[in-house]
Amino acid sequence: MWEQIRKNKRNSIILVCFMALVLLLLGFFLGEYLYPGYGIHGLAIAFIIWSLQAVVSFYHGDKIVLAISKARKISRDMHPTLYNVVEEMKIASSLPKIPDVYIIDDPALNAFATGRNPEKSAVAVTSGLLEILTRDELQGVIAHEIAHIKNRDVLFMTMVGIMMGTIVLLADLGLMSMFWGGGRRRTSRDNGGGQIQMIIMVVALIFIILSPVIAQLIYFAISRKREYLADAGAVQFTRYPLGLAGALEKIGNSTAQLKSATKVTAPMYIANPFKGKGQRLKNISSTHPPLDERIKILRNMTGAGLSEYNEAYKKSTGRPVGAIPFSALNTATPISIGIPGSGIDLGLVAGASAGSFSADLRSDSTIKKDKVDLNHVDRARETTDALWKLNDYIFIECDCDTNLKIPQIYANKIIDCPHCLKSHRVAQM
Repeated sequence: MWEQIRKNKRNSIILVCFMALVLLLLGFFLGEYLYPGYGIHGLAIAFIIWSLQAVVSFYHGDKIVLAISKARKISRDMHPTLYNVVEEMKIASSLPKIPDVYIIDDPALNAFATGRNPEKSAVAVTSGLLEILTRDELQGVIAHEIAHIKNRDVLFMTMVGIMMGTIVLLADLGLMSMFWGGGRRRTSRDNGGGQIQMIIMVVALIFIILSPVIAQLIYFAISRKREYLADAGAVQFTRYPLGLAGALEKIGNSTAQLKSATKVTAPMYIANPFKGKGQRLKNISSTHPPLDERIKILRNMTGAGLSEYNEAYKKSTGRPVGAIPFSALNTATPISIGIPGSGIDLGLVAGASAGSFSADLRSDSTIKKDKVDLNHVDRARETTDALWKLNDYIFIECDCDTNLKIPQIYANKIIDCPHCLKSHRVAQM
């Protein structure tokens, strides 16, 4: 696994450097186009803008992504099932810290992970996902996001997203200047520009137009490769590939479009968040590998290890080269598929000793032993209650077993239960 992470980071650095080169060249050509002979100034300005945004994204990128996505942090008591699943996958993956848990109030089915490193990370899921998925399917989705954290994907995706946003911003500035400020290019240098200056201007114009496309292709190349690796990691943690496969099928069949998603944050989600009405499994944007392909790989797995995923990948796609780095396959051990619905079990932990796992499990006695899966109505009720609590509603349990949800404006007032008519004083939170 560490070899896989090392190669993952090395490839990411290469792609990030290539995108940085695109950004700097864009700055140079933009400066050269607007003010011939001053391209170096444009390069310097592009570097300064990127540096400032890179610092902000490194220290506050996770908060920015969560705020843009309208995700809200929850505690264990707000949604016990979700919190317990995250705790289970934290132990199965040997993360040093439980990621913060967030909910996005949206009927779309999706999830993403963000953070600077495994010690400072977060997992966010939509309310629609919590209502529709079974516990095994939810476990597969959370395991996928935990794998992104484990593989150090989240920081690189945030940094590359910021770079792509900068490239698009500068390119838009250049295009606007072409249409509305073309006269500003006629400086004293224009009179003796000659053919070389004209060639530079043409190249600059072409690069300004194409740079956002180039950046987008790099961004997609990074995200697509990582989705396969995260799927493989998720199966390792859960030992149940059909759980994630079932979740991806439901996500693909959903037509709801995530309202808070943007072009920059889209590749961070487990599946393409931009879906038009009537769009189905095969109409997947290039920001992600096709869902039907990912599902086929998972359903063709004969085990839960990296080698089994790699073989299923080659069999399902017909590609001679697998998705898992060769160095990681050298140290991979076969893992058998587990029993669905078993929840936390010693067998879930790939590569960890039973003794160390037991110690981790004993140290966190808050994880519930009850693994009974809820039906759709109960899942919807648990998710709705979590959203009520996020909106600071006051919960009152009446003697008639009615759960009253009261807005804050009724604090310190008397209300009657609509079923048994018993009076209750609403406490101030």
